[in-house]
Amino acid sequence: MSQRASSLNNAEKPNQSWAQRLHEIRTGFERPFWVANVSELFERLSYYAAFASLPRYLHENLSFGVERASSLAGLFGGLVWFLAAFGGALADRIGFRRALSLAYLILTISYFLLGSIAAPWLAPVRNAMPLVLLVTIILMLPALGVALVKPCVVGTTARSSKENVRSIGYSIYYTLVNIGGAAGPFLAGWVHQHFKVENVFRMAAASVFLMFVAVLLLFREPRVSVEEPQPNLRQVAANFWIVVSNPRFMLFLVIFSGYYIAFWQEFIILPIYVHDYINAQANTELLLTADPLTVVALQLLVSMLIRKMMALRAITLGTLISGLAWLILVVHPSVLMAYVTLVVVAIGEITQQPRYYEYISRLAPPGQQGTYMGFAFLPIGLGSLGGGVFGGLLLRQFGEVHHEPALIWCSVAAVGVATAGLLWLYDRYLASAKRT
Repeated sequence: MSQRASSLNNAEKPNQSWAQRLHEIRTGFERPFWVANVSELFERLSYYAAFASLPRYLHENLSFGVERASSLAGLFGGLVWFLAAFGGALADRIGFRRALSLAYLILTISYFLLGSIAAPWLAPVRNAMPLVLLVTIILMLPALGVALVKPCVVGTTARSSKENVRSIGYSIYYTLVNIGGAAGPFLAGWVHQHFKVENVFRMAAASVFLMFVAVLLLFREPRVSVEEPQPNLRQVAANFWIVVSNPRFMLFLVIFSGYYIAFWQEFIILPIYVHDYINAQANTELLLTADPLTVVALQLLVSMLIRKMMALRAITLGTLISGLAWLILVVHPSVLMAYVTLVVVAIGEITQQPRYYEYISRLAPPGQQGTYMGFAFLPIGLGSLGGGVFGGLLLRQFGEVHHEPALIWCSVAAVGVATAGLLWLYDRYLASAKRT
């Protein structure tokens, strides 16, 4: 064989390998994978569209004070993470098709009710109870739906993907989640600019209703492996006790909740702050697209840059970056700097997020990785609930009472930096002790 023929042969091998990989991707996913993951995109679109408009809707349209509005927004963002583990057990018992259908029906009703709180036809219910109680009940309903969607989509991704493309399946899932997270606030901003804010929630309801119809028409129950365990609610409760009886792990989760107390302020109080103290005409929903778009654009690059860093060090660094980002709004409070702030917050997020789940999986005792990963979402919920109360207090005290709104972001940054400091101490004295 000539040298030229030999090099041609070698050149063809990568092409054949690439073509083979494309063929594996095209044939490696069953139809339920695509139906579930596309539906997740629309679910995230609806959720983040509603979340992006919710604080101002509660404050401006329903006349709640900033503390109450922020606390209610934190409840909306936090409750779902406490119910996800139990939602997974229920989904396994009734089947993914029924669970997804039920979830999207619940979400359709929930978002429609959220946008109809002030409607005349709901007046008898409004008159029968305090408005805050009615709003609280309605805000709790979406959590029931989302808590069913997430385990169904993740479970379908596992069951409907061949082993050789499963990691790509999860990458597709993560990408679609972030696309939905960016599309939701973008569409919410457009709707809010051209129509009443109530229509944002009706758009969200229409989006998930389409997914309700799509699941009924297109989704088929994915195959279940005979070796796959089927947890029940009693087992989930027992798993919860396993987690809370590990003091070192619980301390880590409580410390890391500080990251999310600071992080969730971009949804809970930043829209109110920008509207009230920077520019009342600003599209505050559009502002919230900065984070997910940055995640989609830079996730791979940042992951490559920190791939050799120890997991807990990366978590600490990401927490510090996101915490310090809020000082940008102190130095120069403007709409442009709000966008820059969220880009830097997102860089911190993608620095720590993948390594966080890696660290949890390694921290878990042998044979308990699944249990521990199931409760890795706890800081997200704690951070949202605590962040709602904390953010409302900051808006009230430093915004309305003392008229020093810059101190709002000094306080948020202080929480982020303090969390990074506690993580460093944990790494130095507790995590290192476990390694030795």
